[in-house]
Amino acid sequence: MHLDVLDLRNFYYRTQLGRAAQKAVRDRVVSLWPATGIAGQTVVGYGFAVPLLRPYLEQARRVIGLMPAAQGVMPWPAGMPNVSALSEETRWPLETGMVDRLILMHGLETANNPTALMEECWRVLGPGGRALFVVPNRAGLWAPSESTPFGFGRPYTLGQLDAQARRAGFVPERHAAALYIPPSHRRFWLRSAPMWERMGSRVSGLLAAGVVMLEVSKQIHSPRRPGLGARVRKPLSVLEGAVRPVADPA
Repeated sequence: MHLDVLDLRNFYYRTQLGRAAQKAVRDRVVSLWPATGIAGQTVVGYGFAVPLLRPYLEQARRVIGLMPAAQGVMPWPAGMPNVSALSEETRWPLETGMVDRLILMHGLETANNPTALMEECWRVLGPGGRALFVVPNRAGLWAPSESTPFGFGRPYTLGQLDAQARRAGFVPERHAAALYIPPSHRRFWLRSAPMWERMGSRVSGLLAAGVVMLEVSKQIHSPRRPGLGARVRKPLSVLEGAVRPVADPA
């Protein structure tokens, strides 16, 4: 069940809670992937990941925001050339292996076929490329609340997300969490959001976080070919044609 792009836009860009959530998640993403570290790379977001992509617009070689057809698309970023595009859930308009960094938010938990979506992520990533899956935390405060986009779709535990990524062939690298404030529009929580994010990352870990994040990589192993070890097991042919010695009857 996909959310409507207008609802997502209104939440993240027109409500104080949405802007606080955007900043909390984006700051955590940038701490994992600093903008200077992706200079010259192709960065793609899928679902409604555009709130997390802005820090990479200047440094990256190319930034693309894909939005599923069932959700709808909006132009982004405001006041700049559009880099967002409408996409089928499992048929992205991208060449195989062209992506260096991939971020999914509001994409995996609402997917009609999450396994096929993972396979599409694998296809577009280049060898050594990295993906970051951002999903609602099943144990957190945001997943049960339908007043925010994190209350829709299938929330995950870190173990469930890790297992699904491994089945798709990814290698999990590290995990993180964000969004420790309650999903409340009250002024106290909104003003103190930075403090709760700092405290939560140090004390609570995944337990109270609104979202969990899993960074994975795509590793391509070279095929094993028969080398010297296979050849030396075959009979040596250097003596072919030579006369066999005959034993002396004396």
